[in-house]
Parts: sequence; structure tokens; C-alpha cells
Amino acid sequence: MKLRREKLRRPRGETAVLSRDDLERLLEALHEHRSFLTIVEGKNDKRALEGFGFTNVRVLDGPLYRVVESIDEEEVLILTDLDEHGKQLYRYFYKECGRRGVRVNNRVRQLLTFTTLRQIEGLPRFIERARNAL
Repeated sequence: MKLRREKLRRPRGETAVLSRDDLERLLEALHEHRSFLTIVEGKNDKRALEGFGFTNVRVLDGPLYRVVESIDEEEVLILTDLDEHGKQLYRYFYKECGRRGVRVNNRVRQLLTFTTLRQIEGLPRFIERARNAL
């Protein structure tokens, strides 16, 4: 199944506010993927996602190769931070998961890249602010 690339719509130069449709798409994607194995960088990221109902979140707390070797799911989410270090981690896991035949679902990550959010632990507050801005 090929995922279509989804972008959040916003006027050129505007990054802080999501439209109602964009917020709904993001919340829907979070809801749909909450049972996927989700790889995050830290405990605060895990707590933030658990607040959205995520039940299978794995924190990077050891050697990266061991995390990859422990994956036995067919499809995973990689929600490392959207800063430079998080992008490097994402590329590593994307590549290594592919080598092992594990699909990486990018829908949530793609939606987040079109926002100002850079730290996954800030997701609850980001969503709250977006809701209040509507």
C-alpha cells in the first residue's frame, strides 16, 4: 500500500498556526497510529505520546543496533525529534529497518515536519495551542 504524501496547508511564511482541517488530520493520524510500535528519543517523548493513547512506545535507551534487532513488528513509526540530531537518528532507523524488511510509516512524521514543532515532547502543548488558536 503506497501512502500519498500529505502536506499541511498554510500560507507562505506562516508557520505557527494550523488550520482546523490540518489539526484534524494531525489528530486523526495520531489516533490511527497509536498502536504501532513507535520509536522515540526519550522518556518525555514517550509520556507525550502516551497522552495521545500510544501504547507501544520504545525509548532509545541502549545501543541503536539493539533497538533495531529487537523490532519484530512489520511496520513502525519513527518519531525522533525534528532537529538535526533527531533527523540523523531517523535516517539510521529508516535505513536499518528497511534492511530488515520492516516498513516505516511516515504519515505522522510528514505531517509534523510542516509545523513549528521540533521536539516530540512538546506535542501536547503544540496541539493545545493550535486548538486555542482556532
